[in-house]
Amino acid sequence: MKINLALCSTIFISSLMAGQPAFANDHNSKDVSAKLETISQKLVGRLGLAAQEIGSDERITVNGDEKFVMASTYKVAIAVALLERIDKGELKLSDLIDVPQETMVTGDGAIAVNFVHPGIKLSIANLIEPMITLSDNTATDICLKLAGGPEAVTKVMRNIGITDLRVDRYTSEILRDFYGLPDKAYSSVLAKALAEDPSLAAKQPLRNLKFEQEDLRDQSSPNAMLELLLAIDSGKVLSAQSSEFLIDVMSRTRTGAGRLKALLPKGTPVAHKTGTIGGVANDVGFITLPDGRRFAIVVYTKSSTTSEAERDRAIAEVTRILFDFYYLKS
Repeated sequence: MKINLALCSTIFISSLMAGQPAFANDHNSKDVSAKLETISQKLVGRLGLAAQEIGSDERITVNGDEKFVMASTYKVAIAVALLERIDKGELKLSDLIDVPQETMVTGDGAIAVNFVHPGIKLSIANLIEPMITLSDNTATDICLKLAGGPEAVTKVMRNIGITDLRVDRYTSEILRDFYGLPDKAYSSVLAKALAEDPSLAAKQPLRNLKFEQEDLRDQSSPNAMLELLLAIDSGKVLSAQSSEFLIDVMSRTRTGAGRLKALLPKGTPVAHKTGTIGGVANDVGFITLPDGRRFAIVVYTKSSTTSEAERDRAIAEVTRILFDFYYLKS
């Protein structure tokens, strides 16, 4: 039997509002973690959560050290590795990069859909932008190549002390493995595969437990991704200019309207990156409270038997509870 998550959250949030001082003083991160896990477990299968107010050492986690498929949230790590090269003077945001027609990757992003003729050059800045804001897979594979490839991105993570986040494949390879395609998931390859097997089109929203649980590549723990977000914000990994650039791009993300930001007060600033593949629905980023304080948040899911809309709702509910908790602690 499914629990009424919206009702549970409403009751919980109402209790917060009714007793603000008592909640702020008497409830700790462990209490909140337990409530979040109880509320979400029937809806998302397995929840992974890590959240921390900027400037605080207190962290709220649910399955914080467990590994989850990052899906497109791994594009944050790719952006960091590429921007680090820019900080070193090896590349510039204004550098123009060829976008070969034959390497355009399938997906909902703008590049493969809108640029159907050869002869495209885009600046690195204009590749990072759709990689984050539209989760464009063509832009991602180019950015990953410019960053030095998967091993180079993982090495950047290790250099800043993040051990439980690994980048192993290009998006064209991840999609190849998820769909069981004969080659990298370039648009031409998928078009041919769909012609031979039209049922492939229906597989995107379906969970693939073997992919989620047995393929350990391109996975992260919630705590590891949170460490990356905190490193971006603190300047530990990038220059102030590059950190500001990346967070600014994340603030323009257009995907995942039903996730982190869905139940927050209208106008709440959210800088984030979503991730979706099969039964996986993720969202990670920064949320600004009404008084200007901010918190970083990572919400991962897996093994869900419910619809994407219900998984999105679970992420939204969890985020709203944390938003109220942090705000009432002021």
